[in-house]
Amino acid sequence: MAEVLVFHHGLGLTAGVREFAEQLRRAGHTVHAPDLYEGQVFGSLEEGAGYAENAGFDTIIARGAAAAERLAAELVYVGFSLGVLPAQKLATTRPGAKGALLLEACVPASEFGAAWPHGVPVQIHGMDADPFFDGEGDVEAARALVATVTDAELFLYPGDRHLFTDSSLPTHDDRAAK
Repeated sequence: MAEVLVFHHGLGLTAGVREFAEQLRRAGHTVHAPDLYEGQVFGSLEEGAGYAENAGFDTIIARGAAAAERLAAELVYVGFSLGVLPAQKLATTRPGAKGALLLEACVPASEFGAAWPHGVPVQIHGMDADPFFDGEGDVEAARALVATVTDAELFLYPGDRHLFTDSSLPTHDDRAAK
């Protein structure tokens, strides 16, 4: 079984993200889901994004890195939307990564100043008409990553929902999330 570090999206550590982590635990994995928002959960992406902007995206990434520091290096990193930032950075720059699961976001590999590490598998999942994933360049970054990394896969689902993987939100799409 794997040791997994899960980073929440821009609304915070919601019940759906906690449930995702619990499902992995029930499957036998050791799972960590740090709260990068210091206990705050927001009702809208605008509010959550405002919090992240005020705190600073570098601060959010640093909080994710701090959570990883006390753990073994051999981790699988999972990021939901905004949580892709620390997940992708750590998978790219922290030696020992076992894999990454990037949900509903992906940033260009150049963002973290290093190429994707050889032998570290990555999956990227998003909806093909999600205004954030498709409309803000994430899908292009995902395609570029898949084109240059041997063990990389992009999964696109029909739809326009963002945060479709969070079971606690009205945007949840059970079929695509499974």
